[in-house]
Amino acid sequence: MSHPIPSRHARDLVRGAYDVHIHVGPDVMKRRIDDSELAHRFAEAGLAGFVLKSHYVPTAERAAVVNRLGQAQAVGAITLNASVGGLNPIAVEIAARGGARFVWLPTVDSSNQRSCLASDPAGAKPPMWARLQDDLRAAGMAADPVEVVGADGAVLERTRQVLRLIARHDMVLATGHLHGDEIATVVAAAAEEGVRRIVVTHPEFTSQRIGIERQRELAAHGALLERCFTTPYTGKVGWDLWFSNIREAGPENSIVSSDLGQPFNPPVEHGLALAADRLLEAGFSDEEIRTMTVHNSRALVGAEPLSD
Repeated sequence: MSHPIPSRHARDLVRGAYDVHIHVGPDVMKRRIDDSELAHRFAEAGLAGFVLKSHYVPTAERAAVVNRLGQAQAVGAITLNASVGGLNPIAVEIAARGGARFVWLPTVDSSNQRSCLASDPAGAKPPMWARLQDDLRAAGMAADPVEVVGADGAVLERTRQVLRLIARHDMVLATGHLHGDEIATVVAAAAEEGVRRIVVTHPEFTSQRIGIERQRELAAHGALLERCFTTPYTGKVGWDLWFSNIREAGPENSIVSSDLGQPFNPPVEHGLALAADRLLEAGFSDEEIRTMTVHNSRALVGAEPLSD
């Protein structure tokens, strides 16, 4: 399959960046590349590192092994879906002690994501993980949705317990595939509990569709708005809306990631530069692009800032 190639200028703009949202092997689904080879390719491209996201398993131990290679840095994470016990404070504590830096709230097992899949039109091609979810259900292993707020709309106590652990270990909270109303509630609670690093996961994604006014409100709570390259690249949202939301919320409040790793999508190491090319075409400045790809990603993972 033919994919676009990033320009040299775009590659230079994203040097030193971390891609904070990728899906690579080893995984329970087929991926384009594994984490060790990706570390080598990122280093060749002048990229600082990447956050290993899995919908199903913690990745801190994988990251530790990759980092022995001395190439680009791998950052471990955990996603609070059913496979780790949902909103399981023990899983978060163990992940933190193992070196995990990111905690995603439920993605494939959130009520919001399940509702969105249930309403997809007949014949719509499901994501790779949705097909795995179907396999689990067919085998009698369907799990209840992982809830983060109660029927009254208030944050559950176990959610607050997880937020307190994230704050204690100075981890990054990512909002996963929650509904916009849930995200607003959780982000406010996270700020109350002392969480210092918050990312609103792909607000333009099909199951989020967060309006610009709410995006501004979330940014006012200190959250970064994650602009995933694959969301417009795969047609889940138009490029014009993606660009407009960045402008309206402010590049300083946005962080660009790729969300790549699927076999049918471009190489993962090209993702940030491909996004940079699109942003350049849309009239964003070099400085704005560096802010969204390099400076904000380094601040999020706790890396030393660059002086440029």
